[in-house]
Amino acid sequence: MLTLLIFIIILGLLIFVHEFGHFLAARRAGVEVEEFGFGFPPRLFATKKIKGTVYSLNLLPLGGFVKIRGEGGEEKENPKSFASKKISWRVLILSAGVLMNLVLGIALLSAGFALGLPTAVGDEEAFGNAKVQISFLEKDSPAEEAGIKIGDQILALKSVRGETSEISKVSEVQNFVAENKGGEVILTLRRGQEVFSLKTTPRELSPEGQGPLGVALARVVLVSYPLDQAIWLGVKETFQLLILIFSALGALIWGVFSNGQLVADVAGPVGIFSITGQAAQMGFIYLLQLTALLSINLAVINILPFPALDGGRIFFLILEKIKGSPVSLKVEQAVHAAGFSLLILLMIVITLRDVARLF
Repeated sequence: MLTLLIFIIILGLLIFVHEFGHFLAARRAGVEVEEFGFGFPPRLFATKKIKGTVYSLNLLPLGGFVKIRGEGGEEKENPKSFASKKISWRVLILSAGVLMNLVLGIALLSAGFALGLPTAVGDEEAFGNAKVQISFLEKDSPAEEAGIKIGDQILALKSVRGETSEISKVSEVQNFVAENKGGEVILTLRRGQEVFSLKTTPRELSPEGQGPLGVALARVVLVSYPLDQAIWLGVKETFQLLILIFSALGALIWGVFSNGQLVADVAGPVGIFSITGQAAQMGFIYLLQLTALLSINLAVINILPFPALDGGRIFFLILEKIKGSPVSLKVEQAVHAAGFSLLILLMIVITLRDVARLF
């Protein structure tokens, strides 16, 4: 239940911030926002109009929505209608949600750097609070079969001969495992606030590219910075993540068109729910980092020139600018409807695959 609550809060925050961006930009452009909804219908409560806007509280706490006058192309003669505004204003209103998600990402990462974000460091670097974490887990590996999870911290290792080694460096784990291939070892792990032990047997012969346990390791330390440096690092990290996400999307699109398959790392709501549970077990700072990543990812997805997304609607405004007149409203609506249907189909496929992974 706690994971579900955290998932709803994170998802609600991301969508609410996105819609709040549209709201602010519309109001700034002089466009009437007919309703700003907290959550999704059915409606529980609504205010009277305040400066032309009804504020509503709705049953499903998964974000929010804005209903903008003239958003569908109607009321072009009304100065308070979206359709009456210059293309530059309409582009700003449509892109404001994306900009707000980027701002949220920067703010969360900046707060993380100020509080202390987990940072990978080398074995040779002197840190008293460094921990060795599982950063990747091979499928069907000894580590996965033993119940080890990504994010687990390795505190100590013990062999059947009774030899115990406390762990603070990646090389210490690698050397211990190499010396005990084929024999049972006991790992003392920390997962969130829980400390426990698991038994496993490192493989004597490993598949190519995998180690005896089938894990990747990282030496991690929490590093905090003064506020001015933290803000700069938040901005820098956000743009680095933008590059990584766009690169990953390029690989995804290439995979779909080259062999008709989705890459393995794409996750839908079920996959994100699972990742949220893992981050919650690891601690608040990891949830902060995950929320920032999801916010930046949401910005990237929404700015893509795909029908039904903000970027798709901006694309039609660019076409309008080029040709000097709007694209047929019926054509645009049909294209967005087809794009929306395709997005729903893609979400169903990804969700089914996420469920298959879990079970």
